[in-house]
Amino acid sequence: MRGVKHGRTGQGPVYGTVSRIGLPAAPAWMRWLPVMFVAAVLLLEPVTPVQWPVSFVLIALPLVTAFAHRPVVVVAAAAFAVFLEGVLAGTPCCAGRQVGYLWERHYVAAYVCTALVGALGTILATHRIRRERTLADVRFVADIAQRVLLRPVPHRIGNLRLESLYLSAAAEARIGGDLYEAVPTRFGVRLLIGDVRGKGLLAVETAAALLGAFREAAHDESDLAALADRVETSMSRRATQLGGNEAGERFVTAVFAEIPGEGQVVRVVNCGHPPPLLILPGEVRELDRGRSAPPLNLGVLVGDAYHVDAYPFRPGAQLLLYTDGVTETRDADGSFYPLTERLRQWGPLPLRELLDWLHHDLLAYSDNRLEDDTAALAACLLSGEPKAGEP
Repeated sequence: MRGVKHGRTGQGPVYGTVSRIGLPAAPAWMRWLPVMFVAAVLLLEPVTPVQWPVSFVLIALPLVTAFAHRPVVVVAAAAFAVFLEGVLAGTPCCAGRQVGYLWERHYVAAYVCTALVGALGTILATHRIRRERTLADVRFVADIAQRVLLRPVPHRIGNLRLESLYLSAAAEARIGGDLYEAVPTRFGVRLLIGDVRGKGLLAVETAAALLGAFREAAHDESDLAALADRVETSMSRRATQLGGNEAGERFVTAVFAEIPGEGQVVRVVNCGHPPPLLILPGEVRELDRGRSAPPLNLGVLVGDAYHVDAYPFRPGAQLLLYTDGVTETRDADGSFYPLTERLRQWGPLPLRELLDWLHHDLLAYSDNRLEDDTAALAACLLSGEPKAGEP
């Protein structure tokens, strides 16, 4: 596909001409299955008694071909199957039968059945390709929708290096309820990571509303607590449009973070979300002072003010924001993923390498069975001015 290209690890997009997405290729073993099927028949036919015509199983060849090939290949496979059935029926050197068997009624019935199965296989292959094309188009639209919802974060904003990671629990899913964003403002770089309650279109709609409110308010509110309060107000207003009990169930756990232009400090407002991690040489620390606010859209039920906690954030330090899909990943024994221990073992790594290691380690730990969407946003404060050729 030419057009918007973007990896799940948060790498930037490449914009070009958008064209129709290509059909996915079938696995190699499935493409070679018809050849292996014919080879098996040719191996068995000479060693079986004459009264056991193994060639009759060639009737299934068109259907075997239809699983992975186009209709024209299925037609060719059906014609080849009829030809091979005739050769095996009337060739003494191959099957030990006389030429007269060629038109024996059982073999004629096999020819007719093979032709009919070939017609059915051609219809099946045509229908399969249409469904695959529809699925490919839907996934292409979903990819574009996710690019709009989760825009790739810049790799660098001023003296701050940024990287992101997004993993979907469902292999075919492209959009979920986990979200992240980084916005450069006159107050510094403002970061957001969140996790919408629930799944499906409702979660996607809620995530889109939250991101839109954050992107707008981040430029206007000078105080991080005021920013969280404004996003909360926007979320509550949009939730009331649903009406009924569903409005109260639409909430989001989130972390707002702010790193001023001069660095040296990171300010955090936590709304019921897993606390960020500060990664230093020889140390991994949770940024949590026990003053987490309720999730967004539930704050009105409690009425507590948002608390801004400030922590030292000096050059070389790394900040990791993540959703609970990371820490709630389980292994075969049901044990949760030990994120902090893993980070201590790995030591400080370049941000891209850190998220790549996290990506592969989560898949290995869960045996490729993620049960929840996962998002992570990492930031590193650089020292000094950019070097020549550095972005």
